[in-house]
Amino acid sequence: MTNFAQRLRAPARQQEQPATFAVLFYVITHGAKNDKTMPGYMLENGVELADWLTITADGQRLYLAIDDYLGMIRGQRTDCRAYAAVGESPEYFKLANVIDFDKAVALLKESIKKTYGMKGDKIVNMNIAAVDKGMDALVEIKYPESWADATEGAEVCHCGDDDYIAGVVRPILAQRGDKLPVSAMEPAGIMPLGTAACEKRGVAINVPEWVADNCIQCCQCSFVCPHAAIRPVVANDEELAGAPESFVTVPAKGKELTGMKFRMQVYAEDCLGCGSCVEVCPTKPEKRALTMKPLDTQIDAQVANLAFAEANVSIKDDLMARDTVKGSQLQQPLHEFSGACAGCGETPYVKVLTQLFGERMLIANATGCSSIWGASSPTTPYTTNKDGFGPAWGNSLFEDAAEFGCGIGLGYKQRRGALALAVKEALATEGIDDELKASLQGWLDNMEDAEGSRKFGEEILDNLDSLSEANHALAHKLWDMGDLFTKKSVWIFGGDGWAYDIGYGGLDHVLASGDDINVLVMDTEVYSNTGGQASKSTPLGAIAQFAAAGKRIGKKDLGRMAMSYGYVYVASIAMGADKQQVLKAFREAEAYKGPSLIIAYAPCINQGIRKGMGKSQEEEKLAVQTGYWPLYRFNPELAKEGKNPFQLDYTKDPNGELQAFLAGETRFAALDKKDPEVSKQLKAELDKAYNERHALYKQLASLPHPGSEN
Repeated sequence: MTNFAQRLRAPARQQEQPATFAVLFYVITHGAKNDKTMPGYMLENGVELADWLTITADGQRLYLAIDDYLGMIRGQRTDCRAYAAVGESPEYFKLANVIDFDKAVALLKESIKKTYGMKGDKIVNMNIAAVDKGMDALVEIKYPESWADATEGAEVCHCGDDDYIAGVVRPILAQRGDKLPVSAMEPAGIMPLGTAACEKRGVAINVPEWVADNCIQCCQCSFVCPHAAIRPVVANDEELAGAPESFVTVPAKGKELTGMKFRMQVYAEDCLGCGSCVEVCPTKPEKRALTMKPLDTQIDAQVANLAFAEANVSIKDDLMARDTVKGSQLQQPLHEFSGACAGCGETPYVKVLTQLFGERMLIANATGCSSIWGASSPTTPYTTNKDGFGPAWGNSLFEDAAEFGCGIGLGYKQRRGALALAVKEALATEGIDDELKASLQGWLDNMEDAEGSRKFGEEILDNLDSLSEANHALAHKLWDMGDLFTKKSVWIFGGDGWAYDIGYGGLDHVLASGDDINVLVMDTEVYSNTGGQASKSTPLGAIAQFAAAGKRIGKKDLGRMAMSYGYVYVASIAMGADKQQVLKAFREAEAYKGPSLIIAYAPCINQGIRKGMGKSQEEEKLAVQTGYWPLYRFNPELAKEGKNPFQLDYTKDPNGELQAFLAGETRFAALDKKDPEVSKQLKAELDKAYNERHALYKQLASLPHPGSEN
């Protein structure tokens, strides 16, 4: 109940008067174990509970919702039953006596019709029925007398918190940020990395349970996890000494892991319960390696298991190739526990990117979803590795992310040029030893290679003594520029609203510049963070704000426009369809000495995926199979070899199921109800357009390059 305890104290202190709440309290039976599990200090802190309410309708277990969670139930499509108990709901108004109860119920049902009307009568009636069931299942629980003397849970200890976490983060998370003095804030707006890990929200209803005997150790579950809340652990026998009984391991598979033990570790307090990991597990349905289980059945054991792993098991990041699916997951993710939606389609791409290049990434982020889950004060999900290195992240404005990132890249390039001049000066200095000379020359020869520049840079910094004796000022200069030795990976992140629309002018300028800048566009095909407005990425026939009758023009082909330059690396990817292609695109784009643009298909709650966001990876796969989303890579390096730079990575013809795919998303299906004839026409046009696009891409991929002998 620690999370509950933290959230409960804040409102009473802010209001300086007793607070009345309607609380949806998780119990197995009516009132069972209340006096044991509920913290006694609720009375001590002036929190006056009008009623304790229990919902057990249909035998479904629901968690407590209070204060900042009013009106939101931590579940999947059970919101109306929660509204019947908490938040802006009839029961809330009944307890507060500010509106007639029957009127409140009527208003709620009207809001259901308005909210879900476009989804059909069936959905509307199900939600109304859920409200009625919620009302019927409410049970009042009287205060147990034992609460008056209860002490369990009265104090929350966050042992080991540093000054920033204790002095800034904890008060803000407890909704007491308005009590902090201005002097507590960093004037430059800088946040330390790794701070999201302290939140431990514990908001999932169900979390994955690992079934060791069924696991084939492919690590696809970890690869797609939006929040890095499930990870492989590889340990030797010495590290496993004293492990908890629940810390189950099996012999690790793969010649590189011979003699090691393996387990998948679930971060139960950080998981959002989307189920993406279970959905991508390639084992047979009857023998899944992961199953979703109620949080309360997992949290005690998994918190203990995680604590043991973090304290005793080292990260084995040097055993397998980093650019493979399994090898990448043995790298520490340097993006973890963000506030993105459960099942988010954007964060898996960023998480994997940080596992490939995170310790040397410089990121300029456009405002949007990716800047919100990327750094919502006072915490950030970007973190550091065991050596203390991690992504450096910054956000300027919505419209100027490309210019902002380009400026970062140019500034870094200029500073590194100055470093190269200093290295050349040091190399020409008399009196330095041969070992340092070899390192200096090695760095000059490899300054544009990530691993080579890091290796020789570290050697230089470790062996500056002989230079210091010959030229102390120059040695000091090299030491002071030590952060520049390792080649950095400069990235610009943003969504389609930025890349296709408001920031397109800047994006085009950066791509045209020829500079070594990488761009990742997380394409949700709508302005997600600002409320679901149509962008130039929104496809024909989709409903969105400013396209309420269905968008009447097709989607802008950003990739083809960028390819027209000839010297821009371009890729279109979808993780759920081809993980290997994602890794190839990331690796090739980062290695390319010029501008790169990667457009990643990212399912979003604004699309209204009817199967739920836990199926976002499947939605990506279906998008590719139906011809809705293309997979390709355009690599200018191939042209230098006389080869066709355009590679179509999914060459099969569309499977003819595009209409079924569109029907599975509310943004398309809603128009069927509103204007069936127009919907039918627009979807037919979309089908035709995407079939023609696929045929064009196949033709482009089959053409010989003008410089080839074919």
